[in-house]
Amino acid sequence: MIYSQLQKLSQLNWSIIFLIILISAIGWGLLISAAGGDINPWASKQVIRFCVGLIIMLTIALVDLRWWLHFSYLFYGISLVLLVGVEFSGFIGKGAERWIDLTIIQLQPSELMKIALVMALARYFHSQTPPLTLQKLIFPAGLILIPVVLVLRQPDLGTAMILLMVGGGLFFVAGVRLWFFGGAIIAAGASLPILWTFLHDYQKDRILTFFDPSQDALGKGYHITQSKIALGSGGLWGKGFMQGTQASLNFLPEKQTDFIFTLLCEEWGFMGGAFLILLYVGLIVMSYRVVMTTQNSFGRFVAAGMTMTFFLYVFINIAMVMGLLPVVGVPLPLVSYGGTAMLTLLMGFGFLLNVGLHRTLKIPRLSIGLL
Repeated sequence: MIYSQLQKLSQLNWSIIFLIILISAIGWGLLISAAGGDINPWASKQVIRFCVGLIIMLTIALVDLRWWLHFSYLFYGISLVLLVGVEFSGFIGKGAERWIDLTIIQLQPSELMKIALVMALARYFHSQTPPLTLQKLIFPAGLILIPVVLVLRQPDLGTAMILLMVGGGLFFVAGVRLWFFGGAIIAAGASLPILWTFLHDYQKDRILTFFDPSQDALGKGYHITQSKIALGSGGLWGKGFMQGTQASLNFLPEKQTDFIFTLLCEEWGFMGGAFLILLYVGLIVMSYRVVMTTQNSFGRFVAAGMTMTFFLYVFINIAMVMGLLPVVGVPLPLVSYGGTAMLTLLMGFGFLLNVGLHRTLKIPRLSIGLL
């Protein structure tokens, strides 16, 4: 039994694991810089969380893929119950009810839902035979829309966007016809005036500030204005480790979380930012290769969903701090300080490594029952 597990462990894609560790190590260095050279309060906790997450990732990767298929809906159901629980017992953090206090840890259910939604959609589409008629799409559409609505109520626009886009991406991978997406885009465009009325004032401010941050540079546009100053001041090679004035003088807001990429670019310049992006691209390309080489549809959907989720984290955060997207509070994956986000990302990579390990496994189609 032990020999079998060790053999499986040796067969994992260690190139992916190496890149995960390298990107995370860059994050630890940035967190030390953000704290003025001190490993506390951020870097030490982040290293511990990463080590725990790494163990969870490897454990997930070694379990038989069919076991995860079997319990996909149950995982989704538990995540949904926790998400509903935020409505009743969630506590407020930075203006949004996103966490549940489980005594041992403070859990952010919306992060777990990013993984659970992919697993549930993967199982559903695995069970279906083409063509995917409109009737067959009602159930998976519900799987997406229910958590999106609950997350929007917290409110957490960034996470809701990721859930919606990853769900839509899996619809595309499943072979849903393009007219469905065209109809969804038209319907979404037509409903924008109505959706605008449901947005909170600060969400409206973020969108309006995105179009013209200079209109209130010291108020609502302060975050993005300071971010752009830090990005530009880094130049080609940067100012050096802990030498960034925007960060050290606390002009740069949330430098350990949402705006940590800006901290990197101020200290290490364009080359430092480009190096990190190159590592991200390498990790995404390797993940995409897992998608393309997997011979069972469940694994292919899981790997595609996890890859899209990771890509959206990277794209939204970097575009956000550059002023190309509104500020929506999406962390830079494996780098930004945060507990639940780190653990769920590593869980996602655990499932992706699992799919890569079982890429030649043949899994028959099955019904959409819970167990």
